[in-house]
Amino acid sequence: MYVESIELSQYRNYASAKVEFSPGVNIFFGDNAQGKTNLLEAVYVSGTSRSHKGSKDKDLIRFGQEEAHIRLFFRKNDLSHRLDFHLRQKKAKGIAVDGVPIRRLAELFGMLHVVFFSPEDLSIIKSGPAERRRFMDMEMSQLDRGYYSLLVSYNKLLQERNNLLKQIGFAPSLRETLDGWDAQLIGKGGEIVRRREAFLDKVALMMREIHGGLTGGAEDILVHYDRNISPEDYGNALMENRERDIRTGTTSVGPHRDDIGFAVNGTDIRRYGSQGQQRTAALALKLSQIRLIEEISGEKPVLLLDDVLSELDHHRQNYLLDSIADIQTMISCTGLDDFVHGRLTLDRIFRVEDGTVQLFQTEAEDVL
Repeated sequence: MYVESIELSQYRNYASAKVEFSPGVNIFFGDNAQGKTNLLEAVYVSGTSRSHKGSKDKDLIRFGQEEAHIRLFFRKNDLSHRLDFHLRQKKAKGIAVDGVPIRRLAELFGMLHVVFFSPEDLSIIKSGPAERRRFMDMEMSQLDRGYYSLLVSYNKLLQERNNLLKQIGFAPSLRETLDGWDAQLIGKGGEIVRRREAFLDKVALMMREIHGGLTGGAEDILVHYDRNISPEDYGNALMENRERDIRTGTTSVGPHRDDIGFAVNGTDIRRYGSQGQQRTAALALKLSQIRLIEEISGEKPVLLLDDVLSELDHHRQNYLLDSIADIQTMISCTGLDDFVHGRLTLDRIFRVEDGTVQLFQTEAEDVL
């Protein structure tokens, strides 16, 4: 699987752009705030429907414009496919696969597997639980359309229950309807917990192996699912916390409050780990993501590295580069110095400047 080309119209700082990629390593260099990250973001949006930054659709549209378009061509199983995105200021986005509009977002997941790695991801370990849940849910949705549909249903039920909790304060008779909502929430929530447990069991094994390689065996990492409640206890917990939930107008227990735990040599590195430990764990997490996609889908993902090499020391850089030698990679950077005399073959180099992308016409011996 690899991306063949992308066309942008009124996207971020791009009025119009078309880029044809190599199936190997693609380098995008230029000064800061020129559009390198925006280009990688557009590729990520094409595979997941949303920005890696969590930006709203309207924020992806070029300033002063009402709509934006992304058209991406990719090759999968020796066949070429097309993804079209129509982003609008005041309406929901439109998505088409091979020219046919899709009705449900779940139809997009699994078409194009992408892994995005940026400096912000280096701090995912020390970020709050919401960020780790977002990572887990996005990755699982790419690998399992059924999980995404389940998650959407659960979140809708959760929103309805929270709205009902707020109304009960003004209409106590509505309390009787809580049992019905709780029963649905227990069913969907319990299944989410079970699927997350199975997913994180696989991640934990892969991370432990990769992390050991990154640290030369000096550190041992244990990853665990820090669940808020077990499926078996969910019903009782909802009942026990019902009065508090009515007072606060929010559901206090459930998988929407889950987390992922990371312990290195017995220390919770979310709170007490050094910056180096947190970065190593984040790198191991991303590399596990790549390996898991290939194991489950049978396809290699497209890797997007947004100015991340400069954040890693020489050993981590080498480990990362060794791990991605056979997958399509798109790398953004401010200069080419990091690649001089490097082991990485640069198949195509682009200069990005003020929302324009041009193939860099320099002889290979002048760059490497």
